[in-house]
Amino acid sequence: MLQTIALSAGLAWASGLRLYLVVFLAGLLSYFGYLQLPETLAMLRNPLVIGTAGVMAFAELIADKIPAFDSLWDSFQTFIRIPAGALLAAFAMGEVDPAWAVAAGLIGGTITAGTHFAKAGSRLAINTSPEPFSNWIASFGEEGMVLGGLWAMLASPLVFLGLLVVFLVLAGWLLTRFWSLLSRLIRRPSRLSA
Repeated sequence: MLQTIALSAGLAWASGLRLYLVVFLAGLLSYFGYLQLPETLAMLRNPLVIGTAGVMAFAELIADKIPAFDSLWDSFQTFIRIPAGALLAAFAMGEVDPAWAVAAGLIGGTITAGTHFAKAGSRLAINTSPEPFSNWIASFGEEGMVLGGLWAMLASPLVFLGLLVVFLVLAGWLLTRFWSLLSRLIRRPSRLSA
């Protein structure tokens, strides 16, 4: 059960950072027998899904390195990553009572949303810098986090879940800081016009 929970939470978390890379890697690893996915996620092993996810992962790899365009990409991906992360989390539970699958989808969608908004918010802040190197470092760091997180999820589900809790606490703190900054920026022009 611990591995199932780690798989569900891990797919949701990583989808908030790099959805297409997650689908590509999960499908490829499952196709070659390195990752045992439940039958409810068997469609990820399909070569069409693997190929499509691979093309999209490559497009995202490029798009995410272009300052400002990465934020535009993230804004569109909001409507894709969050529902996809919720679905992956629900389907990762396997053949369970539908109530458990719905609960996993709700929690997974929340994890994906938190991860996605922390990523998108930090990228907005990074994009204020005129040089592109910080953007590239952040992008490669996110890809490294996905690869490392998926490895930890498979190698030690308990360690992964502990690290996930730490990440979510930090993401929550980061989101409150972004919200505070955004609300101050919104209030500032209204004071100037008064």
